[in-house]
Amino acid sequence: MRYFVDYHPNMDGYRSGRIAEIVPLLAAFDTAATEGHITHAAAVLGVPQSSLSRRLKSLEQILGVALFQPVGRGVALTAAGRELHERTRGVVRVLDDAVNVVRSNADPDSGSVRFGFPLTLGPVSIPSLLAEFHDTAPRIRFGLVQAHGEALCAMVREGRLDLAVVIPPPDDLAVVLLGKQRILLYVAPSHRLADRGEVALTDLAAEHFIANPPVFHLRRLLDSWCKEAGFVPNVAFEIGEFETARALVAQGLGVALLPASVSRDDLVGIPLTGNRDRDIGLVSGHHRPTPAVARLHEHIVRRAGAFVPGGR
Repeated sequence: MRYFVDYHPNMDGYRSGRIAEIVPLLAAFDTAATEGHITHAAAVLGVPQSSLSRRLKSLEQILGVALFQPVGRGVALTAAGRELHERTRGVVRVLDDAVNVVRSNADPDSGSVRFGFPLTLGPVSIPSLLAEFHDTAPRIRFGLVQAHGEALCAMVREGRLDLAVVIPPPDDLAVVLLGKQRILLYVAPSHRLADRGEVALTDLAAEHFIANPPVFHLRRLLDSWCKEAGFVPNVAFEIGEFETARALVAQGLGVALLPASVSRDDLVGIPLTGNRDRDIGLVSGHHRPTPAVARLHEHIVRRAGAFVPGGR
């Protein structure tokens, strides 16, 4: 069964006579559909779980169909729920953007920004950059998300993030290039290659690697670079957390290809032969930015050199 909510200026109203009842419930539906968990959705909306459950039940009663079904400790959309979500989530995002723009225009020194950044930049670049921005705009609030690049891009496309720094940037979003990120080979100080000034990938065929899961761009680089060098990397440890990966390397449990970072005594970073850089980009969605989002965008572009060790 399909549900249409259309308005025609030459008609006396909406096709659905109960649209005025449905619209206030769509934010609850959209959040629950996105989170897949009633408790988590209630926390996102800042309402009691019982209140959110009542809103969802009201929407189901108005439409005459079940929209959710229990799955483990969470919920999943039914077929009707999936169709409603596909048709309405864009509307909810547009309304959210419109409200944010109108409220921000009333006071351009306040507002909120949903900002994402990659796991490899969080410990060094992002906190100092946000601290500088906060000094100039202390009333702007932030919702921060740290994730790998593909997840961040998906959230920007869906309207769940306003801006994101990603490595590398995609082709389908508005992007400003901020610089390059150098990838180095990291080994323990006692490793046989620790005193080398440069290392070729062919020298690593017999090594055990500490690497990210396959969904990470850095893991795909490792696999493709090693393939070009004529071997498949032997991944002994697979982990998405970069500081733990560095700690495993420091313990002599393997080598890793990682972004250049602050030097530490228990690790040795060695340049690789060839071009081993990744583009760093600031991406934004296709909706009109609020004044707060525009201010952060300008600040990040102006401070582009802060994202790369040594200002690269």
